[in-house]
Amino acid sequence: MKRRVLAVLAFATIFAACLSYIVYQTMGSRVAAASPAVPLTEVIVAAHDLEVGTLIGPSDIRASRWFGSIPKGTAVKADAVQHRGVVSKIYAGEPVLTDRLSAPGAGGGLAATIPPGLRACAVKVNEVVGLAGFVVPGMRVDVLLTGVPPGAPADAGPRVKTLLQNIQVLSAGTNLQKDNEGKPQQVQVVNLLVTPEQAESLSLAGNEAHIQLVLRNPMDTGVVRPPGTAMAQLFEGASAPPAPKAAEPARRRPEPPPAPVPVANAPAPARVRTIEVINGLTRTDAKFAITDGNE
Repeated sequence: MKRRVLAVLAFATIFAACLSYIVYQTMGSRVAAASPAVPLTEVIVAAHDLEVGTLIGPSDIRASRWFGSIPKGTAVKADAVQHRGVVSKIYAGEPVLTDRLSAPGAGGGLAATIPPGLRACAVKVNEVVGLAGFVVPGMRVDVLLTGVPPGAPADAGPRVKTLLQNIQVLSAGTNLQKDNEGKPQQVQVVNLLVTPEQAESLSLAGNEAHIQLVLRNPMDTGVVRPPGTAMAQLFEGASAPPAPKAAEPARRRPEPPPAPVPVANAPAPARVRTIEVINGLTRTDAKFAITDGNE
């Protein structure tokens, strides 16, 4: 009895395994027939991290298979990328895109990272002007100009003005990339990415006056127009001796009241004498004025 049960179970197990295999093969073939074939392309990728300014050589790249559609501008031949400078960092295993390389024949280094139409203007800085090493590639700065304007009075003092705004730092010293650990590095020269007109102004300012770099938030791209500040304006709020009071005008003596005009005495009223006159049955009163001397 036990042998019969074991035989049935073994047969059922083998039958189920065979049936599962058949179903798996059938479904796999249908899925393969329904889905299109994935293209396989050989592309050029970076053999290791390629920093900005690197001149690509044979040891910097390698061929790799890429499944699916390749990114636009991906190099598929090594000859298309060799001896070209890197203008944007490429990581190991990442496809090499032609728009992240300099033009053929432009070489590597700092010159390869300068966009067409712009210039890299070197500015000499010190520990204070260089913001104690915090000016690194990719930062945005404003350039302040301090000096005495031509033709200004001798006692006017220096004046400061914002010369350029929102200028990109191309390199700090010989460094074209930010420090991986974020540590500031003291430098003596900073290269700013400017237009030819801005390069002229910056060169003249560096030779004739004192310039200073001011850090700004890279997201803050607004341009303001500060009026500039003179030395005299910094002391406008300082305490000053009180100004002398103006002399009060002399008080005028009050004029005496005008003398009263003499008024002639009015004549005394005349006295009247009444005399009763009897004429028969008629009586009348007769009045006579009495003056001095005829009383």
